[in-house]
Parts: sequence; structure tokens; C-alpha cells
Amino acid sequence: MKIAIVCYPTFGGSGVVATELGIALAERGHEIHFVTYKQPVRLGLLGNNVHFHEVHVPEYPLFHYQPYELALSSKLVDTVKLYGIELLHVHYAIPHAYAGYMAKKMLLEEGIYIPMITTLHGTDITLVGKHPYYKPAVTFSINKSDVVTSVSEDLKRSTLEIFHIQKEVEVIPNFIDSSKYSQDYTDCQRTLMANEDERIVTHISNFRKVKRIPDVIQVFHRIQKKIPAKLIMVGEGPEKESAERLCDQLGISEKVIFLGNSNEIDRILCFSDLFLLPSESESFGLAALEAMINRVAIISSNTGGIPEVNKHGVSGFLADVGDIDEMAEKAILILKEDVTMEKFKENARNVASKFDITHILPLYEEVYEKAYNSRYKNSY
Repeated sequence: MKIAIVCYPTFGGSGVVATELGIALAERGHEIHFVTYKQPVRLGLLGNNVHFHEVHVPEYPLFHYQPYELALSSKLVDTVKLYGIELLHVHYAIPHAYAGYMAKKMLLEEGIYIPMITTLHGTDITLVGKHPYYKPAVTFSINKSDVVTSVSEDLKRSTLEIFHIQKEVEVIPNFIDSSKYSQDYTDCQRTLMANEDERIVTHISNFRKVKRIPDVIQVFHRIQKKIPAKLIMVGEGPEKESAERLCDQLGISEKVIFLGNSNEIDRILCFSDLFLLPSESESFGLAALEAMINRVAIISSNTGGIPEVNKHGVSGFLADVGDIDEMAEKAILILKEDVTMEKFKENARNVASKFDITHILPLYEEVYEKAYNSRYKNSY
């Protein structure tokens, strides 16, 4: 099948999932066309089955904000016609579902019906999407999609609570490709980050307020009082500078390493012992899943879709949002003894393996077939 995938090309979860999905589909023989404003960060070599089409937005003084949705919908129309695209899969409701629908309508004027799947990822629903300025357009776009999927049961519940949705929302969880993560590392280079007697705690995010970055620092501050440890902070975002200042105020700057954005997440996680995810909300917790497949135990908040990923008392522990003392206590419990830590780390990988792409990919292919067949009963 020839599939156009629309996503954000950044380090965010929706972009990562969309890119990895497209690559996996290409390996199964589908022809994949990524359509976005720059090449996705997880997209390596292009080939016979993987293509990238850049959306250019001309600069006009008339516009205070350049119309990306207009440029995207026009690019989708051109791509569909030029390459014979059979299906659109848009990730993140804003503005991709809206642009996808407009492309569908323009193509229909030329006698071309193109089905569209919309995958909801999180803040496109729970934060941005429900804003009064966007809610009508988001509701309309979701309802005009041929198939709607959500990455967690919790996000599905939130979507149905926030919007008046007339479409069925199918849950297809995020995934991990276990084959890319070996358990036997020969070049982990752990000593570059910590001494032999130190545990390594890691946090990876876009450093937005919702990630509760100060909680990460405060939890680690309590951990290092009891256990020799280092904290590795991976990512960039608006909360990074204040996090660095907090480390300085607490006197732990020499124990915290800020790495910025990285394409070597697996290398970083291979020597990590514990992952902290104290977020205010998470639709799924993809960063936690990526840590778990690398045999890293998890301490997280119990919000959103995280409990669907991190199993309390098995792969790690859950705590209420903002309960720094509970998170620190459970972190110390995991890290204190080697035997306990190894048990949680092995459990984490076992739980993560249930989300392997080999289990999830067929679910997407099923909805593609469902959407493709809907062209015969087009009611637009």
C-alpha cells in the first residue's frame, strides 16, 4: 500500500512513533511517504520504500503567521496525485487532521477519494486541542477522519470527555522495536558518566512544565543523600535553565549531567539504572517504555496512560503527581541492593516486550485496510 504519513519531525513522542511506524511498514513492503516541514530526526536513509517530501511555507509580509496548514494540505494534494498515494495517516490532531481533511476535499473535486487515519497522541487533545480557539476545528477534523486511533485507553477517555466525538476511537498503544535494543553491550562506556560505585538515574524529555523537571531534581537530591549516584538529564526546553539553577542551589551540580538533545538514547539508557518520569500528565509514557526495553527500572507519576506502561511493583513504582518523598523512597528501595535492582530491571524489559512492534504493527495494518475499504462507501 502507498501511504503518506504526516507528523512533526521533532524529538517529541508523536514524531518518533510516526517515524518508527513508517520505517517498519516500509520493511514490510509498503511504500511510505513522509510529508512534513523537515526530515524527521529518527528517519535515517531514504530508499525505494521510504520517501520524504518537504513542506515549504513561503514568507509573505501580508501574513503575521505563515499558513502552514495551507501549505501542508496543498503538498498532500500534489503528493497524492504524483505518487498515487492510497491512504493518509496523520499523527497529532493539530494541524495535521485539519490539513488532511482539506486535502481530501480538494482531491475529491478531481474524483480522487483518499481515506485518512488520525492518530491522537496526547497534548493535541488534553492541552492544545481543547483550547476554545482550536476545539471546534479539532472536533470537526476528528469526526471527518475515516478511522481514529489513540495511543492509550486513558487518552481515549479524555478525548471522549473533552470533545463531542461521533467516530469510534480505537486504541493502538505506542510500541518499541525490541530487536534494536541488545541486552549484551560491549561498548557501554558507563565510566564516562559515573564511578563504579555510583548508580545512574536518567530523565529524558522536552523539558516543558508538564514534565515537572523540578521534581526530577528534588527526587534525585534525596536519592544521592542515601546512595552514591549521578543524574543524566537528556533534552532541551524552557525548563532547562531553571533546572540548572536548582541543581546549583541544592549543591548537586557536579552530580547532574545535562546532555541536551541526543540521537544516542540507547547508548545513554544502556548504562542507566533508574528512569524518573514524574510528569503532570502523559498520554502514554513512550520515554518510559524506551527506558524499560533497555532494562531500566521506572519511578513515575500515576497519571494518564503511564500506569498502562509502568506496572506498579513490577517494572518500578507509581506515585501521586508531586509526591517527591514517595518517589524518592521507592527509588532508594530499588537502587539500594544489587539483587533488588536487577530484578526490577529485568522485569522492566519483560513488561516492555509486550509492546514490541511485532504485536502492534498488525493492528495498524488492520485499520489501514478498514480505512482503505471505506472508499467504496464514501459519503462526502
